[in-house]
Amino acid sequence: MSKSRQTAIRVNRYFDSVFLMAVARRLSEQPGVSAAVAVMGTPANKRTLAEMGFSERELARASSSDLIVALDGDEEAVRALLESLESWLVRPKMNLSGGTAISVDDALSRQPESNLAVVSVPGEYAAAETSHALDRGLSVFLFSDHVSIDDEIALKEKARSAGLIVMGPDCGTALIAGIGVGFANVVRRGPIGVVASSGTGLQEFACLVDRLGSGVSHGLGTGSRDLSDEVGGIATLTAIDALEADPGTEAIVVISKPPGAATLKRVAKRLQTCSKPAAACFLGLKPQSPSQDWRFKVCASLDDLALAALSLVGVGPAIDPAGLTVVDLVGDEVRRMAATQRYLRGLFAGGTFCYQSQQIFKNAGVVVGSNAPLAGMQRIVDVRKSTGHSLIDMGADEFTVGTPHPMIDATQRVRRIEAEAQDPTVAVLLLDVILGYNASSDPAGDLAEAISTAKGNALKSGRYLAVVASICGTAGDPQDLEAQERILRDVGVAVFPSNVQATRLALDLVLRRQEEGR
Repeated sequence: MSKSRQTAIRVNRYFDSVFLMAVARRLSEQPGVSAAVAVMGTPANKRTLAEMGFSERELARASSSDLIVALDGDEEAVRALLESLESWLVRPKMNLSGGTAISVDDALSRQPESNLAVVSVPGEYAAAETSHALDRGLSVFLFSDHVSIDDEIALKEKARSAGLIVMGPDCGTALIAGIGVGFANVVRRGPIGVVASSGTGLQEFACLVDRLGSGVSHGLGTGSRDLSDEVGGIATLTAIDALEADPGTEAIVVISKPPGAATLKRVAKRLQTCSKPAAACFLGLKPQSPSQDWRFKVCASLDDLALAALSLVGVGPAIDPAGLTVVDLVGDEVRRMAATQRYLRGLFAGGTFCYQSQQIFKNAGVVVGSNAPLAGMQRIVDVRKSTGHSLIDMGADEFTVGTPHPMIDATQRVRRIEAEAQDPTVAVLLLDVILGYNASSDPAGDLAEAISTAKGNALKSGRYLAVVASICGTAGDPQDLEAQERILRDVGVAVFPSNVQATRLALDLVLRRQEEGR
């Protein structure tokens, strides 16, 4: 059957990125389709599509206000799907009286009591929409990325002066009074307030707190750049102020990837003067940082932060936080490996997990490569091909421009699992599975067949491939936490309730292989 790459352009048809990611995922699942992309016709998106082999001449016809749907696959399947494209672009009904709102003003006319706007438009339009929402007295959850840093600073300063907050840009998660925004889990309400520049960091912490028997009052995202020295922590400081004033919040925690040095001092000073007890986890914080002088708890991992937060509100953990004993498992896994196997390959949907796993390996003196390296780790030159030990954030821009995020669509991770498993030097695969609203309806099932095939092919070749995974989720999540754990265990995966615990097992396997290779 002949192959075909075809595009369809819909002039002046705007759809938000979350909806388009869902459309692309559904199209990619159809028989005969190798790849599906649904994006607005911005210059960056058109460049990505051209790099994928789609016609530059055809793409040139689209403007930033036009929709592009690009399909690669069997000619007949591609043609049939493009002919029926309109049926794939039907939005789900929204809970707004009178139908779907088409603007902030329209939405406010229908729901005048609203105090938060979610903005998810192409980056070049996001600043104007956010500014308009602020003018209408709304705080903003800004899901859009590709917003300039100058616009980000201006918007956050405008919000702060008006007693509002801009969460973002590139904000993936928030929990507002128990309601999840973006990628969020079903977490019980409780006394712990969270400020996070990392979406999956907020998800993991909230899930751990829920599993340990407490809950979250509010979880406020800030966007990944907020704690850079360019932005200066404007949203983080605003969020701390808001949680300090909130009567339902008894303790405050801050979560971030490596912050800027000046901004770290500013945030630390604010936490020291906070009237409520506080704790923080600054992933990648150098050991010589002056944490010993801070009058709040500084934790090295999200697991430690969850336990510290419970201690701050006087709650004992409802379950044993120590996790599983893995010594016997390590010995059993390593004994089955071939002499050639020595390397770890981590493939993450959550960027925070990639950082946290690097930190654990770094503390153990093991250098790994990454597309998002911590200080002291190696930057991977070609993110499409691993060498040595590597930990890859597959939710980074180089993987997601024009394609669905791996929390929604596992296609890219499945292909990478298959490729890594064919390498005779690979001993361990380290994965994360993220549950919750807006994530895949069956994230473990999306990966299970590829894992099973990879492990089976390794055995046929005289090797044993260890696969270790963490699940970020709660019993209340729509995917059914127990069912997701069972799916992975049934295909031979060692499953853990946190990224820290999964990484520690992976590290133990790697260290044991090093010892045996001497």
